Amino acid sequence: MSISEFISTQPEDRQELLFQLHEVIIQQDKTVTPVIAPMMGKEMIIYNAPESFKYALASVRKHMSLHILPMYVSPVLYEKYKALLKEANFQKGCINFKSKDEMPLKIIKELIADCSKIDLRAIRENQLKSKSKNT
Repeated sequence: MSISEFISTQPEDRQELLFQLHEVIIQQDKTVTPVIAPMMGKEMIIYNAPESFKYALASVRKHMSLHILPMYVSPVLYEKYKALLKEANFQKGCINFKSKDEMPLKIIKELIADCSKIDLRAIRENQLKSKSKNT
């Protein structure tokens, strides 16, 4: 299934926002490749960077979610965007939202641009090196 087909199967009142968020992600972070795949028991758009998951965009019964692994590994990013996106519901590594008002595209563009600079592969390699030194 293509990204467009997937978005067209979502509730009509969510389709435009999901498409806009998808466009922001692929325009602001050239390291990712989007695919439709299951995550946490639900089909969603998964944005994979080389050797790692980076983002996911989901539409579930009561809300939509933008999963952001760089935000999960960066408390600075997390706190910055939690303050800027006051209407959205922040979890550890995702933002849940119900409408465009909760996710202003200008701020989301900044968020994804900031996240695009984070090399998750390098972070993981450093974690593994630290772990092997401690054992």
